[in-house]
Amino acid sequence: MRKFRRFIECTVEGMLKVSGFITSITILIIVIFLFREGLGLFQAPMIEKGYVLCVHSDNPVDKLSLSWIKDIFDSDIENWETVGGKNQDIMVFRFNSIFNVYAEEEFGKDYELLPQRLGEIIRDNPAIIAYLPQMYIPADMPEVKTLQNPLVNLTDFFGGRDWMPTATPAPLFGALPLILGTLWVSFFAILIALPLGLGVAVYLSELASERIRKMLKPTIELLAAIPSVVYGFFGLVVLVPIIQQTFNLPVGETALAGSVILAIMALPTIITVAEDAMRNTPRSMREASLSLGATDWQTIYRVVIPYSASGISAAVVLGIGRAIGETMAVLMVTGNAAVMPHSLFEPIRTIPATIAAELGEAPAGGAHYQALFVLGCVLFLITMTVSVTAEIISKKQPGKGL
Repeated sequence: MRKFRRFIECTVEGMLKVSGFITSITILIIVIFLFREGLGLFQAPMIEKGYVLCVHSDNPVDKLSLSWIKDIFDSDIENWETVGGKNQDIMVFRFNSIFNVYAEEEFGKDYELLPQRLGEIIRDNPAIIAYLPQMYIPADMPEVKTLQNPLVNLTDFFGGRDWMPTATPAPLFGALPLILGTLWVSFFAILIALPLGLGVAVYLSELASERIRKMLKPTIELLAAIPSVVYGFFGLVVLVPIIQQTFNLPVGETALAGSVILAIMALPTIITVAEDAMRNTPRSMREASLSLGATDWQTIYRVVIPYSASGISAAVVLGIGRAIGETMAVLMVTGNAAVMPHSLFEPIRTIPATIAAELGEAPAGGAHYQALFVLGCVLFLITMTVSVTAEIISKKQPGKGL
């Protein structure tokens, strides 16, 4: 019998080890895949694959930055002198514009004359910039010059302020508005949730009767089990109209709506962890404080809260992690505008919402697809930092410094 029991124990121990090993390997594979797909973006050319920018060979400009390309094709830059060229007005030419010059029937079914006609247009217009398919670039025409197509770099991605992954001729992957939008909403969500969560935790731990505590604690923990899409529907139907009417805004889908929803979603984590930390305060410390003449409130904020400070800090950090990684609720109530955040009363977009909204439409292996994986890497690093911070704080000795 003893040998059989020992056999069962060894079997269970081995299964746990194998399970832990498989889980670790799976997580490692996911992380490697995430970074491998994402880092491919910084080996991708700025101009869309299969297309090039051409100018007249007399044009001294050899390369353009992403922002210059955008401004030129949006007509915000109209003279070559602005980007280091000659003092002449820029003529923007797209491939389909050739049918405004020549009739489509002239080229025949195979468009064999297209390269020659495109070369003629560039030759006759020294101020032109043409966005053309690479297969139709005219050969053996010295008047045609192709601009350099540099790779997407870290500065363009993390410092860019425009997120336009489908723009032509050069998509813009400025992730700064998305990163700041994520941190902006999460920060104000914690500002809202922290006082409410700590207040409820103090009440449950120190003031509520055992009967009320047994009733409220499971109810609060049940909030964590509600799907995020339900919170999103609640915010969209109830909270957004209230914010729009109260502050007289054109739209109610704002950063404030996202912050409030995330605060509600973070409350169960903050309350549960903080309340458990407070209840772990030794009874002898409470009795010693009361015996010295301290009131109940003095005991709470001079003894209980300082002793459980590490647990409360861990609750706050875990609440931040809950807010940063949220997707559906934020996607539904923040307006999804990829702009730099300036106010709580403006629409914004977060990293999780961007990935959820765009990944299904991004061509697999393309620059847009890879840019979304880079955003996933950024979100992974942020949440990992939050989790490690919470782990370090939670391991600190309770009451240190009292």
